[in-house]
Amino acid sequence: MVISNTNTDYDQNLHFDGYNCRFKMPDQAIPKDAAYQIINDELMLDGNPRLNLASFVTTWMEPECDKLIMSSLNKNYVDMDEYPVTTELQNRCVNMIARLFHAPIREDDTAVGVSTVGSSEAIMLAGLAFKRKWQEKRKSHGKSYNNPNIVTGSNVQVCWEKFARYFEVDLKVVNLTEDCYVMDPMKAVEMVDENTICVAAILGSTMTGEFEDVKLLNELLMKKNKETGWNTPIHVDAASGGFVAPFLYPDLEWDFRLPLVKSINVSGHKYGLVYAGVGWVVWRTKEDLPDDLVFHINYLGSDQPTFTLNFSKGSSQIIAQYYQFIRLGFEGYKDVMNNCNGNVMVLKEGLEKTGRFNIISKDIGVPLLAFSLKDSSRYTVFHISESLRRFGWVIPAYTMPPDVQHISVLRVVIREDFSHSLADRLITDIVRVVNEMEAAHSTDNTRNANSSTDKTRHTHDGEASEHSKREMQLGISKYWRRFVHGKKTSSVC
Repeated sequence: MVISNTNTDYDQNLHFDGYNCRFKMPDQAIPKDAAYQIINDELMLDGNPRLNLASFVTTWMEPECDKLIMSSLNKNYVDMDEYPVTTELQNRCVNMIARLFHAPIREDDTAVGVSTVGSSEAIMLAGLAFKRKWQEKRKSHGKSYNNPNIVTGSNVQVCWEKFARYFEVDLKVVNLTEDCYVMDPMKAVEMVDENTICVAAILGSTMTGEFEDVKLLNELLMKKNKETGWNTPIHVDAASGGFVAPFLYPDLEWDFRLPLVKSINVSGHKYGLVYAGVGWVVWRTKEDLPDDLVFHINYLGSDQPTFTLNFSKGSSQIIAQYYQFIRLGFEGYKDVMNNCNGNVMVLKEGLEKTGRFNIISKDIGVPLLAFSLKDSSRYTVFHISESLRRFGWVIPAYTMPPDVQHISVLRVVIREDFSHSLADRLITDIVRVVNEMEAAHSTDNTRNANSSTDKTRHTHDGEASEHSKREMQLGISKYWRRFVHGKKTSSVC
């Protein structure tokens, strides 16, 4: 046996107690390879991002873009004086997006917009602009400006509720119906009053991927504005659909082609095809963004307006967005979206062949498939969602918003890295899971029938035997376990 001296790093590694240091910083340093291995081992238990079909967020980019991201991770975007090229790339992205959304700007004009860490921040900024514009108008007319509200559908993402709560704005919600899983424009306009700072329409509902009818909303609201003189504007939450509609449905009017649409947000990290951490908000004109919300700095030797909630943020996602724009171009994005749509159709056809599901998402919308069970008496979509995890699939099951919360659905988001072969595999796994549940239900029925026979055999003078009592208790316990499990919901993002 060879005896050798251990070096200090190795000795520390032997005595490092990773379990007890989960919530308390360790007293001593450990080797870098040991720290890496400890964390890497735990991360192995995370799900596979490409099989996470709950998320709209991009999970794959080209290696060349990965290199750009890695080389710019140490750049703080706010240091504009140090990184003027990054600032220029952001401005180019804003102008590309504004023109994609048909902003009324001339060839040599500069668009009004800003990058954000996601659509949540973008919505906060847009909402603040609407609130300030409304307050200024009310003040100029000598009217109260203390009770602003926003009208939207109950299918909005939680960031709208955050904005309302954080910035003291009432949310007037149009509830859904079984005939309409998005905001009804007529009901929305009926809710508008003199304190409404904007109506928020969604291009790509989180629940079903459906596009709301922004054109009809614009027409009805213009009519009401003419009657009342309120001039209530529209914001379009295009977080999911903003990088889908221009390429798949170019004739669909939802953007700045409609005169009441004053601002639009979109997530670069969704169908903008960039990793998580970038969103965008653009305004129709400079007049739609109150100047007193904009801070002006001169770090670059000239005026540089800035409008964000945070200060420091990374540059890498902005650079990645510019890469995707120039790498893919209009036709490239169109090809990606068409491919996503094609895989939605593959999945839809496969599920329809089973005869067990109702498809509730629309063919025109974000590339996703939302579907419910035709018969939920034996097992639920929550059971299916949980069972699919053993194959690696992360597919959310959730209840719909008011007034259709009695409907529970599964939702599969189709992204760029979801292939035709993966769609076939998912169909196979769903069918397998459902067949297993059908077989388990048949077995339960057989056991219940045998149990009934035993109860009859062992009952004397109207009193159940000890065996039948135990069977009854087991049955009750099983029922409540299933009932409670069926009430569980998965988060929707």
